[in-house]
Amino acid sequence: MTVPAFGLGTFRLKDQTVIDSVRNALDVGYRAIDTAQIYGNEAEVGQAIAESGVPRDEIYLTTKVWITEFKRDALLASLRTSLEKLRTDHVDLALIHWPSPNDKVDTPMEEYLPALADAKAQGLTREIGISNFTIAQTRKAIEILGADAIATNQIEIHPYLQNRLLVKFLQDNGIRVTAYMSLAYGEVIKDPVIQAIAGRHQASPAQIALAWALQQDYAVIPSSTKRENLASNLEAAAIRLTEDDMAQIAKLDRGHRLANPEGIAPAWD
Repeated sequence: MTVPAFGLGTFRLKDQTVIDSVRNALDVGYRAIDTAQIYGNEAEVGQAIAESGVPRDEIYLTTKVWITEFKRDALLASLRTSLEKLRTDHVDLALIHWPSPNDKVDTPMEEYLPALADAKAQGLTREIGISNFTIAQTRKAIEILGADAIATNQIEIHPYLQNRLLVKFLQDNGIRVTAYMSLAYGEVIKDPVIQAIAGRHQASPAQIALAWALQQDYAVIPSSTKRENLASNLEAAAIRLTEDDMAQIAKLDRGHRLANPEGIAPAWD
């Protein structure tokens, strides 16, 4: 299995809200679900999957290891706890959620990335990857694991933050780009350029933002609490933007980063 092009994100979704979102997503055709230890919703995601009627082997399930669990034994134990909450014996993809904030003082990459590889060897996850890694950090991860072992780098990408240098580095090394926050918390769907393109394609602005990412071979994981939006987002895969559409969206890049937690975020490219 490889990282699917389209999945459901669950960031900021809690309790019955996330159960309903996952259940509706699976019902309208999603087969990839993305969660994380720090989201505090793995148990609810697991419940929704178990109650959905969709066979587990048809679902690509991703979770992410939080920075407090980077010691080798803690990482493996935390993944086992995640599996219990998710009601499964494995995830399809386990990611390092953020690189260690201070690699020299905290647990170094040389410890937590091999531990993640051990998790794969033990069958806790089928694939492994990284998230929020810069070019330098990804290069170091490649030295430790090999590029072939890294299924994806999950990073913030939307028309206002296009991350071109990092994207080129990842694609040059055969590492799949997974774009999160594709709609920039709804900011890009208000953009007049996006809205004009949407009008020409008889599509929604959200569909255009997602189609833009998909057309560049990024995987996307938008979230929604509304069944109609979940279904509509999925239809973005059928939209083909013109070269002029893509060129107009390329001009929207303004380095507008939204995921930048103080004390955790690296020095961005």
